[in-house]
Amino acid sequence: MIIWIASYPKSGNTWVRSLISSYYYSEDGSFDFKLLENISQYPGPKFIKEKITKPGEVSLYWKSSQDEIIKNNKNIFLKTHNAMISLNRNFFTSEISSLGAIYIVRDPRNIITSLKNHYNFGDYKSSLEFMKSEKKYIWDERFKNDYTGFQFLGSWSKHYKSWLDNKNFKIFFLKYEELEKNTQSILYEMIKFINFLKKDKTKISKKKLVNCIDSTKFNLLKKKENEYGFPENISMNHEKKIDFFNLGPENKWEKKLSKGVLLEANNIFKEDLKFLKY
Repeated sequence: MIIWIASYPKSGNTWVRSLISSYYYSEDGSFDFKLLENISQYPGPKFIKEKITKPGEVSLYWKSSQDEIIKNNKNIFLKTHNAMISLNRNFFTSEISSLGAIYIVRDPRNIITSLKNHYNFGDYKSSLEFMKSEKKYIWDERFKNDYTGFQFLGSWSKHYKSWLDNKNFKIFFLKYEELEKNTQSILYEMIKFINFLKKDKTKISKKKLVNCIDSTKFNLLKKKENEYGFPENISMNHEKKIDFFNLGPENKWEKKLSKGVLLEANNIFKEDLKFLKY
């Protein structure tokens, strides 16, 4: 069955997958970009063979493709940015195919700055408009007329709530900032949660946890990208190179956002910031 690694874009999904893949798919916890191949993105052409030519049409294949994924009765990690919603009367997933999920939420003001770099927006206002949109979706724009990788986001606020409010299977709801602050203890609880889902009673290796953390530090990931490239960077085929691993711990909205954008963001996300204790 599927264990989802889910988040709104630029919320720490890659870091969490790096930690998980280095723990479960390496001998000693040492990370390499190739390990991320064990956690594929869904939806995508690996799971849906039909060519999708219209935005949203991929929802017609959510159930059948997930039924196919779980046929072999093995547990599989999948990455997604899709909201937990119904689209064209098709629900994204269910307890039939999903064993559980890890959802990463991040301070929306820091997402504003990350989105600006990732999508090469001209200003932070454009990032905020992206996050406000109730109809926002993403796909791999390198494939102009193929929407197989279509992922419906909606607004940032409704995105995290859609996963948080899910009652069909267990969710490990994770704040990116807590992972930054208490990496070892949070990772331990995350592995404990995954093992619980998998009914795996193997003792958690603290030595392996430390290696996972040490080998996935931001400066090392950034260095690897500079030296070898990062396969998931959507700008790799563009004329302008945009670093996937951009600011990391230096991404501080307090130093980046203009007063106007910050006031608007604080107003739009007022209740969310209060609820999430940001």
